[in-house]
Amino acid sequence: MAISLSVVLLLAIILVVLIRGGNIKAGPAIVAVLFGFFLASTGMAPSIQRFLDSLAQSINSISF
Repeated sequence: MAISLSVVLLLAIILVVLIRGGNIKAGPAIVAVLFGFFLASTGMAPSIQRFLDSLAQSINSISF
């Protein structure tokens, strides 16, 4: 839960920065958000979640 909320917050911040910086317009941003929303309701969502969880675990296991 904490990881998914953090990812959503991070992506929202990136999206706002891209819109305000002029790198992406509001129309394509809305399409991207809607794509993510509808992708989350497909059968592919659990596979994407498992991939992101394993990626987060891999990043967490890196020690400097």
